[in-house]
Amino acid sequence: MKKLLLLAMLSCSMVLACSKRGVTTDPNPTAPVVPVVPDNTTLQNSLPFPFGAAVNIGLLKTNTAYRATVVKEYSSLTAENAMKTGSLHPQQNTYDWTDADYLVDFAKQNNKRIHGHTLVWYKSLPAWITNFQGDAAAWENLLKTHIQTIVTHFKGKVASWDVVNEAFEDDGTLRNSIWLQKLGPDYIARSFQYAHEADPDALLFYNDYGHEYGPTKRTAILNLVNNLKTRGIPINGIGMQMHTRYNMTESNWLTAITTAAQTGLKVHISELDIAMNPDDNQSLTLTPALAQTQAQKYAYIVKAYNAIPKTQQFGITTWNVSDADTWITGNYNRPDWPLPFDNNYNRKPAYQGILDGVK
Repeated sequence: MKKLLLLAMLSCSMVLACSKRGVTTDPNPTAPVVPVVPDNTTLQNSLPFPFGAAVNIGLLKTNTAYRATVVKEYSSLTAENAMKTGSLHPQQNTYDWTDADYLVDFAKQNNKRIHGHTLVWYKSLPAWITNFQGDAAAWENLLKTHIQTIVTHFKGKVASWDVVNEAFEDDGTLRNSIWLQKLGPDYIARSFQYAHEADPDALLFYNDYGHEYGPTKRTAILNLVNNLKTRGIPINGIGMQMHTRYNMTESNWLTAITTAAQTGLKVHISELDIAMNPDDNQSLTLTPALAQTQAQKYAYIVKAYNAIPKTQQFGITTWNVSDADTWITGNYNRPDWPLPFDNNYNRKPAYQGILDGVK
C-alpha cells in the first residue's frame, strides 16, 4: 500500500513538474510532447523579422485549418507553384493569372507580404518553351517578354522575386539548362535587368539550394552574386533554400548563413524544412526525442540567422505549413515530419524551437 501511495505521489509530482516546464503530458508515449504556447503568441508577432510559408492555393481555398494557420502565423507568403512558368505561362501568348491573383488578393486582405517564385528556372517549363524554335534574338525576346509581362502584372503587389532559381549544378558549374544553351551564361544578369525595368521597386533575389552542403557550390553562388553586384546589376538579395536534414553539421548551417550575409545583400532563408528521415526508413516514427532534436535544429538555424545584420534580414520562409503538406513525403516516398506543424496543424516542438531561436 505504501509503495502504491509513493508511486502515485511520484507520478503526481512528475505531472506538476512537466506543467511547470511548460509542456503537457500525452497519453500516447510515442507522440511528441506538444509545447504550451499562449494562443496569442504567433510566429508573425514573435519574431524580429518576417516569417513566412510557401502556400498551396488549392489547400488555401479548401482546407479551413490550413487557411486559418496561414492567416494566424505568417507575415510573408510565397506561391509554392502558382507563379512558376508552367502554371503562369502555359502557352506562348497565354498567361493564366487565376491562382496567383487569388494569392495576391488573399495576401492583401490579410496584410501579408508576397514573395514571387520564380521567374527563370530550368524546371516547370511548358512545351512551348522546350520546343521553341528561333535564333538568339527570338530567345532573348522570349525571356524578356516572359519576365516583364509577369513582373508588370504584379507591379506594386509582389514585393520581391526569385528572379533566377537553381542556375548551378552541385559541382559549382552552371547548369546546362535550356536558358544557358540558348542565351549563354549572362542570361542571369539580363534576367535581373529585365525584372528591374518592369518594377524598379521590387527586391530581386538569386535563389538556390546547397549553400550548407559545403564550399563547392556555395562559392560558385557567392562569386555569381558578388560579380553581379560589382557590375551594377540590380540584385538585392540571396535566397538560401535550406531544404536540409537534422543530421547536417551545424557549422555548415552557420557558415552558409554568415557567408551569404558577407555579400552585403539581403538574406532570405527561402524554403526551409528539416527532414527527420533522410535514410528513408519506412518504419520510422516521430518520437519525443526525435521531435526535440528537430526543435533544437530549428532553434540553431533561427539563432544563426538572427545574428546577421538586421538590415539584411529579409526573413525566413518554410516550404509549406504542416507535415501533411510537405513535398518531401511524396517526393521520396517515405514518412517524414519536416515542418513546425503536425498533420492536424498543431504546433510541434519545432515551433517552440523557432521561438527559442530569438530568445
